[in-house]
Amino acid sequence: MSKRFIHDGESIDHTPSSNVYAGDVVVQGELVGFANLDIPAGRPGSLKVQGVFDLPKKAEALAVGVKVYWDADGDPVGGTAGSGAMTATATDNTYIGKMVAAAADTDALGRVRFDQ
Repeated sequence: MSKRFIHDGESIDHTPSSNVYAGDVVVQGELVGFANLDIPAGRPGSLKVQGVFDLPKKAEALAVGVKVYWDADGDPVGGTAGSGAMTATATDNTYIGKMVAAAADTDALGRVRFDQ
């Protein structure tokens, strides 16, 4: 059996069943990815699974180092209700990483380092 290096693992291949738009957060089981570019349904594309991202968050203060989760139908500050948001609440949400900058409850975005 041959062993070989595939790639650095910062991004993964993804072929969505529906359109994915640049900036979308995509949850597959316990793996969370970020789309840098649009990915049309049925076409292969790439999701970032490592790095630091500014993502929409719920109306809650988040300190540096706090574990955060993706609530797929969460209500982001100043965004569309039910469109998804970060939260410190683990229940029924998917772990994405830790905060690398503090965010006030009124901040629309939070800076998170993916840590899956």
